[in-house]
Amino acid sequence: MAQTNILLESGTNELEIVEFFLDEPDYRGHYGVNVAKVVEIIRMQPATAMPQMRHPSVIGAFPHRDGKIVPLVNLARYLGKETKSSADAKIIVTEFNYITTGFMVSGVNRIHRLSWHEVEEPGNFLQNVSHSTITGVVRLEERVVFLLDMEHVVADLDPSLSIRFGRLPHELLSSNTVYTILHADDSNNVRNLVKRLMEESGHFRVIQTSSGEDAWNTLKRLKSDAQRSGTPLSSILHAVISDIEMPRMDGLTLCRKIKEDPELNYLPVALFSSIVSTTLEHRGKSVGADAQFAKPDLQTLSEKVLDLIGQTSPQHNKATPGAEHHH
Repeated sequence: MAQTNILLESGTNELEIVEFFLDEPDYRGHYGVNVAKVVEIIRMQPATAMPQMRHPSVIGAFPHRDGKIVPLVNLARYLGKETKSSADAKIIVTEFNYITTGFMVSGVNRIHRLSWHEVEEPGNFLQNVSHSTITGVVRLEERVVFLLDMEHVVADLDPSLSIRFGRLPHELLSSNTVYTILHADDSNNVRNLVKRLMEESGHFRVIQTSSGEDAWNTLKRLKSDAQRSGTPLSSILHAVISDIEMPRMDGLTLCRKIKEDPELNYLPVALFSSIVSTTLEHRGKSVGADAQFAKPDLQTLSEKVLDLIGQTSPQHNKATPGAEHHH
């Protein structure tokens, strides 16, 4: 089954997921991955061992299109589950952050089209028992489908693919300014990394939410706080960084709402998502995103955010003095 060519209209808060399953000896677990990350679903392939990949869940590698060699991950083994052997085992070939990976699963059910409103955030218990590999929960008919954080899996298998950050260029910085950024991402791991790396630079204060809906509510609260205190909102908040895939409200919808709001539309919005690619870039543009970056390029994203803040009019560019910066 090849990737569907249905590109959902941007800012409608919809997504499509491929539902697949892992057959444990006495239980079938149902999981999902965003169609936007799936290149194709193929039959099981013979894999050649990869000595350099020492993680026990990496079975080996197999040749894919254009002579590309793709690592094959036994997803059940990665998740710490025993599965029954299956003659119908499938490989879900994914591509995100410009990385191609094959995930071996027991089988694939179908594609579902749904609203992000139908995706619930996993509670703390589920986060803990899954080691933060689950980013959303969908209730379908008689079963529960867990959306997996595939980026976390890939970065865990190869740490060189995790989010990176270096030094920011001097020409973008004023020595005593700290910019307040609202960052929305459903991945616990990404939130922790982004907050730590950006705040350690000494030039950002990061407020975070785990969904687009929470980010929107935070913006409304900041707006009313600013009105009550007679402070310009532009001196309180300087930019928004948002993931695209998030429970209840996705980043495209959040971006569209910000750009349609006369008091918030000064905010530069940068999309920071593993599904940002040249083929999907038009979706971000259609909702008015000022910048789009694939993870893990936090360095370039931060430089671009500073650049965008600098381009807004002077009254929107009064950052918090460095002395008021708190971690």
